[in-house]
Amino acid sequence: MTVYTTTDSPLGELLLVAEEGSGGVSLTSVTFSGQKTSMAVQDGRRRDAAAFTEITGQLEAYFTGQLQRFDVEYTSNGTPFQERVWAALREIPYGSITTYGKVAEQIGASQDRIRAVGAAIGANPLLIIAPCHRVIGANGSLTGYAGGVERKRSLLTLEGALQPMFS
Repeated sequence: MTVYTTTDSPLGELLLVAEEGSGGVSLTSVTFSGQKTSMAVQDGRRRDAAAFTEITGQLEAYFTGQLQRFDVEYTSNGTPFQERVWAALREIPYGSITTYGKVAEQIGASQDRIRAVGAAIGANPLLIIAPCHRVIGANGSLTGYAGGVERKRSLLTLEGALQPMFS
């Protein structure tokens, strides 16, 4: 059974979707509500905030600076290439940034596959949990983020990878 809930965050409401099993839930998607790529709540899915207690607790701890690495059950359904990219994302340390080229290198992809790496990062279904926000352009630019570049900037600032901007 697919279950979902929403939870507030400092960057907007998050939509969490998971598959429920005998051992609990296995997270399949974390997106910002209203995001074009967010999974629409469909017939046959059940809203169940209680099923996400551990996950929402970890997200709250992350946003308050008390958690640096998530420990949640998840299921992803990407291609083998996407799965390698997403696994590399989960290895980027809190408060660090890397480039698309370095992710390609880490998974053994040639430099002519950087766009494919970028596409796989863009298809990451577990925003924040698999920290795609930690990947930036080779020139230091904050290129692309499914949740929006301003949210990417905010997440990197929260983690200390960027200095806060003052107006």
